[in-house]
Amino acid sequence: MADLRIDFAGIKSPNPYWLASAPPTNSGYQVQRAFEAGWGGAVWKTLGDPVLNVSSRFGANHFNGKRVVGFNNIELITDRPLEDNLKEIYETKKRFPDHPIIASLMVEPKREKWHEIVKRVQDVGVDGFELNLGCPHGMSERGMGSAVGQHPDLVEKTTIYAKEKAEVPVIVKLTPNITDITVTAKAAARGGADAISMINTINSLIGIDLDTWNTIPNVNGKGAHGGYCGPAVKPIALNMVGECARDPEINIPISGIGGISSWQDTVEFMLMGAGGVQVCTAAMHHGFRVIEDMVDGLNNYLDEKGISSVNEIIGASVEKYTDWSNLDLNYKVVARINNDICINCNKCYISCEDSAHQCIDILTDANGKEYLKVQEEECVGCNLCSIVCPVEGAIDMVELPQTEPSMTWLERQAAIQQS
Repeated sequence: MADLRIDFAGIKSPNPYWLASAPPTNSGYQVQRAFEAGWGGAVWKTLGDPVLNVSSRFGANHFNGKRVVGFNNIELITDRPLEDNLKEIYETKKRFPDHPIIASLMVEPKREKWHEIVKRVQDVGVDGFELNLGCPHGMSERGMGSAVGQHPDLVEKTTIYAKEKAEVPVIVKLTPNITDITVTAKAAARGGADAISMINTINSLIGIDLDTWNTIPNVNGKGAHGGYCGPAVKPIALNMVGECARDPEINIPISGIGGISSWQDTVEFMLMGAGGVQVCTAAMHHGFRVIEDMVDGLNNYLDEKGISSVNEIIGASVEKYTDWSNLDLNYKVVARINNDICINCNKCYISCEDSAHQCIDILTDANGKEYLKVQEEECVGCNLCSIVCPVEGAIDMVELPQTEPSMTWLERQAAIQQS
């Protein structure tokens, strides 16, 4: 089998799967059970000054019969005493010396506060720190979390504060609730971060109860925005990982977080530059044993590709990710319908007729049977018909021979100016 071991910013792990800082890493009991199940590492639930949490805390977005497409929470950092957490971290690390434990930390953006907590936590033998500069609810109202992570100068300063006392790698966890995540990623790099992790949860209100008109979740009839995660946020997270991975000014390892629920998701994040991944919602939804399918699937994929180490795929797709202005304007694909497979549901026709370019016709053959045909000269290759089609293989997007030289928008603009 392929070698799944990684060395992430100097932190060695038996596989790239870490539990993210969240309810599944709230105690030594949980983290030890996770390691027994096969998780490579764990980011301990955020430590700081203990807080009071509320009840209720979670909400979920269910769609089209599928549970937990998205997940929302208004839970804060650990509400357990720091001493209890430190004791359990020490015991867990002693029992599982080859599994990295990363301590997630959050305190006020003051040098003395960061020095104090880094020193105390470091003494129990953690393998690294993750600075939680992204929590979008509760802690941000106290001047921490995303209240820090949305300001590049504070990200840089906080990173410097932690690095001044840290003897192990420092990872900075970034908030997605910002216009351009590369700006704060660069700030973390300037501050000396050994790595960054992304994304933290996204500002969200999961819904309203149509009977009571209360928010979901609600606390005695009132609600607040929470953090959104789960499969629904994966495309957002994957984009942000890619944006940072392709920026030469960042150039530090990335821990990918956001909707990772399968080995396929893992491969995508690593191809887009993540040196390892963190998982939360999938573990909360399915339990720690979900790791078995993730590890087996990743192993099988690498074996089928003839790849000996998972590290070989890290960043392999980054060079393919660029700005729109660098795309070839003369490249063309069209839709082709396989009528031997098509079930004539007409979903493609309806979508194209109402929402695309009206290039699918309903025709009748010699036997009076209706069939669908694409007017290829009118098709712009938007993919909509293949997306809505319920039958695998019934519609293919086919690349046409290129009759004109490749030309990007930037090249076109330059040619216009020269003429």
